[in-house]
Amino acid sequence: MADETTTTTEISGDDGALPGRPPFAPWDRRDLPGSFDVAETARRVGNYKWTEMKLFEALGGWVATVPELDIKMRLGTHCYHHAWHAELWHKRLPELREMKPERLTVPANDAMAEFITAMTEPEDAHLTIEKLVGVYRVLIPRFVAAYTYHMNNTSEITDAPTIRSLKFALQDEFDDWRDGELMLQSLITTPDHVARAAAHQSKLEAIMVRAGGITGPGSIG
Repeated sequence: MADETTTTTEISGDDGALPGRPPFAPWDRRDLPGSFDVAETARRVGNYKWTEMKLFEALGGWVATVPELDIKMRLGTHCYHHAWHAELWHKRLPELREMKPERLTVPANDAMAEFITAMTEPEDAHLTIEKLVGVYRVLIPRFVAAYTYHMNNTSEITDAPTIRSLKFALQDEFDDWRDGELMLQSLITTPDHVARAAAHQSKLEAIMVRAGGITGPGSIG
C-alpha cells in the first residue's frame, strides 16, 4: 500500500493533478470567463430586484381593484412570484459585493423609473386591459429578454448561483407571460379594446426603449 501511495503521488505531482489531464472532464467543456465581472453582475441583480419589487407592489395593489374575479385571482398568484424573485436577488447581492443590498436596489436609469410610474397609472376599475398590457406585453417580455441574455453570457462556473436563480425566475416569467396573454385575449373583444391596448402598449414601449430595458441599454447586449 505504501508503494502504491508513493507512486500515485509521484505521478500526480504536487497539486494532485495527473499530467496532461484537462481541467474539465471530456463531457464538460465550459469556458471559465463570462461577460460580466462581479460589479456588473451586482448592478444587474440590483436592477432585477428593484423591478421585481415594483411589479409585486403593482400586482398586489391591483388585486383589490380589478373587478374580474378570475383575473383578480391570477394576479394574486403572480404577485407572489415576483416577491419571491425579489427575495432571490436580495439574497444574491451580499454574495456579489461587500455592501448593503439597498444601495444596489435601484432602477437602471430615470427612464426605467418613469416606465414603472406610467405602467402603474391605470387605477380605475374599467382599465384592466391597460393594466395587463403594461405588465404582460411590455414588462414581462423585457424580463424574459434580460434574464435570458444574462444566463447565456455569464460563466457557468464562477456565476452558477446567479444562473440557478435566473432559471427559477425565467420559468415563472414564461408561465406568467402565457397567463397574461390568455387574460388579455379574453378581454380584448371589440375594435375599441384593440385600440386601447395598442395605444397603451405604444406609450409604454416608447418609454422602455428610452430606458434600454430592465438593466439599461445593455440589457440584451
